[in-house]
Amino acid sequence: MTQQYPTRRPTDLEERGDATELPAELTNIPWIDVHNHAHTMSWNDREKFALSGCHSMVMMAAAYYWMPYKPVAAADVRHLWDDALNRLGPIGDSHPFDAKVGIGIHTGARVEDYEGLLEVMPEYCALDEVAAVGEIGITEAQHVSGWELEDQKDVTRRQLEIAADHDLPAILHTPPDLEDVDFPERVHGSIPGYELDLSLQQDPVLTGENPKREAVEIDVELADEAGLADEQLVLSHADKETASHVIENTDCYCSFTVSYPWLLGVEPHHVAEVVAEYGPDQVLVETDSAGILRSDIFAYKRTIFEMYRMGLDVETIRQVVFENPKELLN
Repeated sequence: MTQQYPTRRPTDLEERGDATELPAELTNIPWIDVHNHAHTMSWNDREKFALSGCHSMVMMAAAYYWMPYKPVAAADVRHLWDDALNRLGPIGDSHPFDAKVGIGIHTGARVEDYEGLLEVMPEYCALDEVAAVGEIGITEAQHVSGWELEDQKDVTRRQLEIAADHDLPAILHTPPDLEDVDFPERVHGSIPGYELDLSLQQDPVLTGENPKREAVEIDVELADEAGLADEQLVLSHADKETASHVIENTDCYCSFTVSYPWLLGVEPHHVAEVVAEYGPDQVLVETDSAGILRSDIFAYKRTIFEMYRMGLDVETIRQVVFENPKELLN
């Protein structure tokens, strides 16, 4: 029997069919951010993670752009590691999510005398607070101070060996492919969303038609040489094309950075499309949020909603955003 409404005039209430019943679980699926730089952000920004349901995160302490000197000194990198570790206590006291750090030598700018860092890295990786080696990996071009490809391979391979020795996953930066990103036209010039002078990028060391694919292939090869299983390798900043290659040819995880589509061109629906085509087993989501660029922390939660809108069920979504990273991070 149709319900009668005592409204003063007819409304559309009586014309509506059965309303779609949305699962309440969508609002409380816990999620894990395997790659961010939240320790560089404000208290208010970190609160947004908690407000939107973040269960835990890994904050990458390798961030060359916070060092004022180029090339970067080994002591500068170790300072970044120490600072991130030091901030864990106060962050944990203030926010109800579990935060760990990733330790690594990023190749975004050349690091001098990195041998000493590789010597002490195992001591850091033995700490309970360290959940991953990262972010590391082959980078197409460096900021201010270039780094030859063979040297990048050396420092990346040796860090992957350390990850394997300590049974830790490795989070690998992959260079963004900006060719197909539809940047809006600027009438009065561009106000950058990135506090990094990209005009200071050096000549690329990857010169093929698809540098991102090339970097991924080198990273996977180096991990094989280092003895790190595919299941412990996370290839960050994935896009649909990269994800297809990774899933079809490896057992690695591909992780989609969803918090700044204006730069990477990756939207929540791209994640849903890849999961719908290939299944959830090798897919992760990350924010890569940092104090250096315009990013949207709430984009992770929006991705959860968008995956449901695109037809994925709650259990599949939960596997991508919680069960997969939980298994990866042990």
